[in-house]
Amino acid sequence: MLFGLDGVEIGLIIVFLCLFGGILSGFPVAFAIGGAGVISFGIIAALDSAGLLIHQAIDTSSEAYRAVVNSGVKPDVISVFRYPDLPRIAEPVFVQGWETALDRNVSFIVNRINERVLAGASIETLLAVLMFVLMGITLERSKIANDLLTTMARVFGPLPGGLAVSIVVVGAFLAASTGIVGATVVTMGLLALPTMLRNNYSPELATGVIAASGTLGQIIPPSIVIVLLGTLAGDLYSTAQEARAREAGCSDALTYLGEPAVVSVGTLFQAALLPGIMLALLYALYAFGYALLNPEKAPAVEMGSANDEPLTRGESLTWFLGVPTALIVGTILLGQVGLVGSQDTTVSSFSDAGQTASLRTNVGDECKASMIDLHGQSAWDAAVAEQDAINAAGGVAEAQKLTDDELAAARADKIASAAPIGTGIATIIVLLGLVLAVGRGVAPSREALPLIGGVVGLILLALVDVVAISPTTSAMGTVLWIALPTILALWGAKEAAARCAKNDLIRVVFPPLVLIVAVLGSILGGITNPTPAAALGAGGAIMLAAYRRLQDEGQSTKVILYATFAVVGAILIGMNFDLRINQENVSAESMIAFAAAYGCYLYALFGLLYGCWVLFKGGVLTPVVRETAKVTSMVFTILIGSQLLNLVVISFGGEHYIQQFLKSFDNELTVFLIVMIVLFILGFVLDFLEIIYIVIPIVGPVIYGGSFDPKWVTIMVAVNLQTSFLTPPFGFALFYLRGVAPKEVTTGHIYRGVLPFVLIQVLGLGILWLFPTIVTIVPALIGG
Repeated sequence: MLFGLDGVEIGLIIVFLCLFGGILSGFPVAFAIGGAGVISFGIIAALDSAGLLIHQAIDTSSEAYRAVVNSGVKPDVISVFRYPDLPRIAEPVFVQGWETALDRNVSFIVNRINERVLAGASIETLLAVLMFVLMGITLERSKIANDLLTTMARVFGPLPGGLAVSIVVVGAFLAASTGIVGATVVTMGLLALPTMLRNNYSPELATGVIAASGTLGQIIPPSIVIVLLGTLAGDLYSTAQEARAREAGCSDALTYLGEPAVVSVGTLFQAALLPGIMLALLYALYAFGYALLNPEKAPAVEMGSANDEPLTRGESLTWFLGVPTALIVGTILLGQVGLVGSQDTTVSSFSDAGQTASLRTNVGDECKASMIDLHGQSAWDAAVAEQDAINAAGGVAEAQKLTDDELAAARADKIASAAPIGTGIATIIVLLGLVLAVGRGVAPSREALPLIGGVVGLILLALVDVVAISPTTSAMGTVLWIALPTILALWGAKEAAARCAKNDLIRVVFPPLVLIVAVLGSILGGITNPTPAAALGAGGAIMLAAYRRLQDEGQSTKVILYATFAVVGAILIGMNFDLRINQENVSAESMIAFAAAYGCYLYALFGLLYGCWVLFKGGVLTPVVRETAKVTSMVFTILIGSQLLNLVVISFGGEHYIQQFLKSFDNELTVFLIVMIVLFILGFVLDFLEIIYIVIPIVGPVIYGGSFDPKWVTIMVAVNLQTSFLTPPFGFALFYLRGVAPKEVTTGHIYRGVLPFVLIQVLGLGILWLFPTIVTIVPALIGG
C-alpha cells in the first residue's frame, strides 16, 4: 500500500486536495468543484492503473467471514472497522477498471442531472431559491436596511451597548426579509460600522456583531440554506429509513416507524424559527453583557426619538402593550369557550373512516422484535389491543356515502355547534383594533373622536355577527350586514394609520413586516409550500421597492397601495365565496364575487407590472435581475459540479468506506458528534454550498438512518453551516466586512471580534443538542 494507507483513503485525500486546490486557484467555485472531480478521477485512475492504489477488502470467501455471517450478523454490517481481524484480500480501487467506472459515471451524471436538475420533483422546491434570492436582492436595493438601522439605533441607542443590540435586531429582521448574507453584512458594514466607531465602540465588538448578525439569514426562515438542505434531507431521510426498515426485517419504513418517513422544507422552516430567534437573543445578550462589563467600549448613545410626540410610560404601556395584549388574549380565550370559532356548515357527503391501530401488527417475528425494540413493549401491546378491538368490531370501518337524511342531520349538528362570532370577523376586529390602539398610542393628545368611531364600528361588527348573521346566511348577505359597521371601523382605522405613518419605527418596520408575515405565515401555517410563498415574497418585494422609489421621487404611490388592497380583496373574496363558475348551476352571487375577484387580480397584476416599470425606469430592476441570475446560476452550477465530484467518490468506493467507518460506532450520538465536528472543521475552508452538496450526500445516509428526528438533524447541520461564514481564514462574512471596513479597522480586529460569536454558535449548538424540543415544538404545535 502506498504510504501505508489504504487505496480508498489515498483516493479520498486526492479528491480533497484537488477540491481545496481548485477553490484556492481563483477559478469560480462552481467550476472549480467540477474541475476537481475530473482531475481527481484522472489522478486516481492513473495510480490505480499503475498498481499503486490497493484496497484491503474483507475476504468474503474465508471461513472466518462465513462464521460471522452464520452467527446472525448481516453482511451489510460487516466492515474492516468493526471486524479488523477478518482475512482480507488486495484488490484495485476500481475493481472492474477505471474505464467501466468512467462509463458508469458519465451515464449516471446525465441521468442524475435530468432527474434532479431538469425534471425532478425537487426542481419545484429549488425554484424557491430563485424567488427568495430575487426577494432579498430587491429589498436590499430598496434601502430598507438604511431605514431600519437608523430607526433601531434611535430605539436601542440609549441602552448600554444599544447600537450593537440594534445591529442584531436589524440583522434578524433582514434575515427574515432578505436572507442574503453578503448584502446584509456589506450594507450594515457601510452604514453602521462608521457610526459605532465614531461613538467609541470597540472595533472588535462592532465588527463581530455585524458579521455575526449578517449570517442570521442562513437559519432564520425563509433561508436558502434550509431550502437546499431540505431538498436533500427529504430524499436522504426517506431512503435511509427504508433501508433501516429492511435491516429490521420490516417491509417498509411506514410499518417500522408507525409514521411516513417524510420531511418537507415547510416543516424545516417551522423547526428553524425558534433556533434562529435563540441565536439572535444570544448575540444581543452578549452585546448587552459586554457593554455592562466594558461601558467605555460600548457606551449608550442618544440618537433622538422615533416618535414626534413625547409619551409617558403609562401611555406607552397602555396602548402599545396592554390593549393589544388584551385584544389578542381575549380573542383566544373566547375561542377556547366556543364564543369565537368557525361558522362553516360544509359537511362531507361521506362518513369518517375508522381509525387504524397506532402500529401495524400484522408483521413477521423479526419485524415484531425490531418494532418492540424501537417503540417499547407497552406501545406494541397497545397497538395489538387496538387491532383486536377493530377486528372484533368487524374490521376498519370504511367511509360510506351518507343518505340525504344523514347529510341534513350532520349539517344541522354543525349549525347548532357553530360559534356566535366567526373566525374571519374576529380576525378583522383584532387587526383593526390593533391599528386603533397603536394609532392612539402614537398621538395620545390628538382628537380621539375618529378612533372612538372606529371602536364603535368594531363593537357593532361583533354585535351584528352575533344577532343578525347565522351560519346559514349567504356570503353576500353577510357582506351587506357588516358593510356599515366595517365602514365605520375603517374610517377610524384610516385616521389611526395616518397617525402611525408619522412614527418612524412603525413607518419603517410595518411594510416589510407585512411582507414577512405574508410569506412566512403562509409557509409556517401550512397554507402553501415554499415555492408559491417565495413567488408572493418576490412580487411583494418589487411592489415595496417601487413604493419606496416613488416616495423618494415625490410621486403618487396610490397605484401600489391600491394594488396591495386588491391582493387582500382577492384573498378575502376567495375565502368567503364559491368562485367555481365551471359548474352547471352558478348563482348570481358567485358570478358577482368571481367578477370582483377577477377585477382585483387584474389590478394587482397591473400594480406589479407598474412596480417593475418604476424600478426599471429608476435603473434598479436590471441590476436586480442580473444579480439574481448570477446567484441562482452559481447555486445550480455548484449542484451539477458537486454531483460530478460525488460520483468520483462513489466510483472508487470512497462513499461506502466513509459510511462503513461511521457505522462502526454503536452509539448514534457519537456518530452524529463526529459528523458535526467534521462539518465544523470543513467550515474553516469550504463554503456552505460545497458542504451541502458534497459532504451531506455522503454522510446523510448514516445521520438520517438512525432514530434521531430528521428536523433536529437538519437544523443542527444548518446552524453548524452558519458558523462557516464566521470561521477564519475563509469565512465569507469576514471577507465581505473586510472589503467595506474603514482603514483603521484591521483584519486582526475582525478575527478577534468574531471569535466570541463563533463560541456563541457552538453554545447554541450545545443548547439545541441538550434541548431538541426547541427545534421540534413549533412543528408539533402547528402540525397538531
